[in-house]
Order: sequence, then structure tokens, then C-alpha cells
Amino acid sequence: MGQTLDIGRRIELVPMDVHFHDITIGLYRQENAQGTTFRVHTYSQIDGAQARIDSVNHAMRVLGGMEDAGEGLLRFPCGATHLLSVKRLFLEACKLGMDDDVSMRPLTILDKKSGLHISATPQSNGAYKITADSDEKGADRRIRLVAGGLAKLGELEQVEEDQVRFDCGMTHDPLIGVLLVRAPNVRSVMRELEQAASRGVLAAPSAQN
Repeated sequence: MGQTLDIGRRIELVPMDVHFHDITIGLYRQENAQGTTFRVHTYSQIDGAQARIDSVNHAMRVLGGMEDAGEGLLRFPCGATHLLSVKRLFLEACKLGMDDDVSMRPLTILDKKSGLHISATPQSNGAYKITADSDEKGADRRIRLVAGGLAKLGELEQVEEDQVRFDCGMTHDPLIGVLLVRAPNVRSVMRELEQAASRGVLAAPSAQN
């Protein structure tokens, strides 16, 4: 009898992958000697399904700075969980097709509402300072909004109104790049996460192609 793979506890789900035959893809969390690790998994047995999983793994490594932990597992270099951040990263990775170019996102964005360029600059102890390229009226408010958005999206500690930090004490530039682009629209992103949390469980092999 074949050995059953312990894939851990599911923490996020893409019920229909639009880039590959509408298969269901889940993100699972495991605790082991390496700390917290994660596995991207599908029960689908159709040809090419594993290649799709590999492409999501690759995107999570590039976009979020995750490491290959062996045996199909991923981890953050710090070994911490960063639960909300990794869920956001997984959803962003699944939005990319298998042939899409993947690169780390910049630490500066154009805030469309204000027209400001807003940046996250790494500091010490895993902190990031949020700044704008102008001190015009309203800039401080947008800076506070983006900092607050980062804190909510990534479960970061808000040290100051314009500064957030990872509780692991390490900087995660790629991960900040993923979160930063969503931070000005934090309300819509949180609604998306709530909808994802209400989705059904990952279908068993007999329920997939």
C-alpha cells in the first residue's frame, strides 16, 4: 500500500485555477524541524497538473522571497509563519500563468488616488518606513493609509504612523513588494480574503479530473 502524503493543514484555497483547466489548488501549512513550511498542492491527476504546481512554487519564491525547503515545501528565510502575508502571496502567485514572467515587485508604487509615488524603505529589525515623493497636502494621510494597509494585509506591527515591521525581526523586501501594491486598497483586499476564507474545502481526488 502506498504511503499517504502528510500535506498539513490547509490555510488558503484557489477553487478554480483559470490558468490551468480550473483545477483546485490549496496552500498547506506544516510544522517541522525547519520551523514553519508550506506546501502548494492539488489533488488533480490531469496531465500537467504538477507543472502548474511547480510554477506556483516558483512564483512564490520569486515574488515573496521564499526558499525551497525540499520535498516540495517552501519556507521563509526567517522560519516564521507570516500567515496573512503568505496567504496573500499564494493568491498573487496563482494569478500568474505558467508562461508569465515573474520578477520581484518594486518597493515604490504610484498611488493612483493621490498621484504620489510611495515607497517602503527597509530599516533595522525588520522595519520599513513609508515615504512619499512630495510633502504636498494629503501626503501624510496617504502615507498613514499605506502603512496601515501593510499592517493589516501582512499582519505587521505598526511601530509608528509611517513605519511597520515584521515580528521576526528580519526584512522581507520581496514580500513587502507584493503587499505594497495592494496596501492603498486594503478594504477591497480584505473583502477578497474574507471571501476566500468562506470557500469550501479542497476537493478529494474523486471529485477532480
